[in-house]
Amino acid sequence: MNPEFDCLEESGGEIGMEDGWLNGIGGTPLVRLSRLFPELRGIRVFAKLELMNPTGSAKDRPALRILKNALRKGLIGPDTVIVESSSGNMAISMAAICRRLGLRFVCVIDPRTSKTNRTIMQAYGAEVSYVEEPDPATGEYLPARLARVQEVLAAHPDSFWPNQYGNPNNYLAHSEGTMPEIIRELGKIDYVIGGVSTCGTMLGCADYIRRNGLAAKIVAVDAAGSVILGGEKGPRLFPGLGAGIVPPFAANSFTDLAVYVTDKEMALACRQLAATEAILAGPSSGAVLAALRSIWDELPDGSTCAVIMHDRGERYMDTVFNDEWMAAAFGEPG
Repeated sequence: MNPEFDCLEESGGEIGMEDGWLNGIGGTPLVRLSRLFPELRGIRVFAKLELMNPTGSAKDRPALRILKNALRKGLIGPDTVIVESSSGNMAISMAAICRRLGLRFVCVIDPRTSKTNRTIMQAYGAEVSYVEEPDPATGEYLPARLARVQEVLAAHPDSFWPNQYGNPNNYLAHSEGTMPEIIRELGKIDYVIGGVSTCGTMLGCADYIRRNGLAAKIVAVDAAGSVILGGEKGPRLFPGLGAGIVPPFAANSFTDLAVYVTDKEMALACRQLAATEAILAGPSSGAVLAALRSIWDELPDGSTCAVIMHDRGERYMDTVFNDEWMAAAFGEPG
């Protein structure tokens, strides 16, 4: 028996106050970055702190929406095994939500998944299926992970794949959540800057902007070495930003400007954010800040910018916020 699931089943898959912290997903703070970006030429920068979602990242939104939608449609039962591929944040979100709902969760990961993220997801009860070798045709781990997902699904007849890479509830979580929240607080906005991986966050923001006839521009930030936005394939240190293959959502035209950021630029920006604003954020967030810096001189006077802070920095204490690691990786401690 699964009392948590029975309650959800009776309510048609609706998740409310009786489900504790799940009701706290979304509604994240929007704060002014007045020290990192002092008001020059009338330009103001606000950070949407998605890192303050309950499990620490923007992935809480799509994870919850995908599972709620599947519950409503009867695709998930009390004994269904949830199977997903993730480099970290989605795995943590799914693991926590599945544990809260009493569902079994199997996550397919690879060597680029950090030890910290693996420890967190397993603390929430996730079972790990580990892919050791990349896909031979592309040299990338993502296709190999997706192939393993299919194997795990085949081994469990009662199973469900959230498919964060192609499930429309991924971007709809941001089209109907993240972006409306920003607009309600700021009113007029000129630029929304955020990182891409599955592209769900930025596609969702763009979807809201275009459906509502807003003039705001989408600045999509990709990692140097990622091919999502047409860049040249190369090595990348940090998972969670960029990819070696183009995800399905990238087929949609949602970008007004694409900016590429190096691993070093990401890490240095994270450390600068902590030093000036006392906000600990991960490399995806650092990339967004570095990208904004790179286009600063092109911004019209009086612009209002919203930057997406994708995940918490505490998960990168062994890398970004470690002087010895920074020195080994980039030749300087930051």
